[in-house]
Amino acid sequence: MPPVIAVLAASAVLAGCSVGPSERPPVAVRGDGLSAPAPPPAPDPPADPNALPVPEPASSTLSFTDCTADTMAGLTALGTPPRAGRTLSIGCGQLPVPIDVAQPDLGPTRLGLTRATVPGAPEDRPPLLVVGDLGTDGSARHAAALAGQVSDRVLQTYQLIGMDRRGSGANLLGCAPPDARAALIDANPARTDEAALAGLLERSRAIVQDCYLLLSGAVSSYRVSATADDIEVARVALGVSRLSVIGVGDGADAVALWAGAHPASVGRVLLDGPADPSLDEPARSEAAARAAETAFDAYATACRSGPACPLGADPRATVTALLARIASRPLPTPDGDRVTAGAATLAVRTALAQPRLWPALTAALTSAGTGNPAGLVALLLPVAGPQGRADAVLATRCNESRARLTPPEVSELAQRWRGDYPLFGAAAAQQLITCAPWPATGGGPTLAPLGPEAPPVLVLGTAKDPRTPPAGAERTAEILGDARLVRWEGSGTGAYPGTPCVSAVVDRALTEGTAPSQDVVCPP
Repeated sequence: MPPVIAVLAASAVLAGCSVGPSERPPVAVRGDGLSAPAPPPAPDPPADPNALPVPEPASSTLSFTDCTADTMAGLTALGTPPRAGRTLSIGCGQLPVPIDVAQPDLGPTRLGLTRATVPGAPEDRPPLLVVGDLGTDGSARHAAALAGQVSDRVLQTYQLIGMDRRGSGANLLGCAPPDARAALIDANPARTDEAALAGLLERSRAIVQDCYLLLSGAVSSYRVSATADDIEVARVALGVSRLSVIGVGDGADAVALWAGAHPASVGRVLLDGPADPSLDEPARSEAAARAAETAFDAYATACRSGPACPLGADPRATVTALLARIASRPLPTPDGDRVTAGAATLAVRTALAQPRLWPALTAALTSAGTGNPAGLVALLLPVAGPQGRADAVLATRCNESRARLTPPEVSELAQRWRGDYPLFGAAAAQQLITCAPWPATGGGPTLAPLGPEAPPVLVLGTAKDPRTPPAGAERTAEILGDARLVRWEGSGTGAYPGTPCVSAVVDRALTEGTAPSQDVVCPP
């Protein structure tokens, strides 16, 4: 090959291997008119996996009348007044809902609503629905109590809308014969033999009969899944496509069911203290008894950490001895009634759910040791009094369970639980027999994973919640899938807005629309 041709050939090869840009037009191939493909479009930036939907203004069909004075007086009486400097405007209304969506012939019922805002807030401010726990209140006024404690940022972003749980507040359930209800509350935890349990079974049967006579088929509507249906009705009535919700305790159980069933309706959601949705009885009651024992230990530690604990160096031993003494000699009350060991155990367990009541619990136990039951009576009234929620708690608990246990089965469990959970195990077992005569309803629906339409939800578990171990929150988050877990090493049912750490995480989600990118642990 002549040198010049060789150089030209080499140049052509080098040109074909060039990695630099070419200004030549596309080259046709074999005359078929095909061109080099255009470069692919730049991909869209990935969506922020931690972003939450923007709250929508309310377009509500609901009406509210001012009830600020009455609600504030009630909160003060309950020991939950607004924090210093906080002024609220409270409205009261009603939400019509089907008694049971599966039984349309039953018609509608009405649930109480409470709207809590700062004075002068626009009526279309985005709603934040609050669904409370039946064990601690369950009424719509929980929203007003929460509004008195949350940050200014939250109140400037939302109007808090509280909704009564079935059987609480304006929808109060009172169908049990008073003597039968009292027998269940007063049952001596030491009496777990088959004969004593058979007596409780008969009292429970009397309650079922009267409740069915009064309510007919509607008695089965007192359940967590009915509250989930009510949440969706509230969303439609508030006029938003995505609803922001805070659920506490078994209210969180209901919100979780709603979110799984209506993923496209989910806004900014906090589940504060849900139970393990995979448990049925008796595992559910055993988990609660274990949690209550842990909560009592936290209460005892808090008492001993003060300058002088009135319950002494060993509060557990003091309370155990007191309950044994009351079992043999109930405390008479001025009205001719009496406080039994069963009622006193219920008072202790109820107060453990609300650390703000711990000083009152200590005072009540100390006074009971001197023969004065007034403090225990005050703690019992919201549960077992004429306007108490005992019937709603009983109906909801029994409707949620598929299990129906016999006296021999319960007696065997009570013997074991008395050893494993000395303060609360036997009483927890006794409660199992109270559901035996209730018609089996098949339990509640299964919690479903969040669909792709739903944003992340926050799930908050409290280390010493007397209602459920923190494993309940962990299991709920696992089933839902796209959930961010916040673990609080504190006590009580409902952690928000208990500490700066918890409030910072939740407020960022509620007001800035950003969920934490990973699980969070908050100190007590």
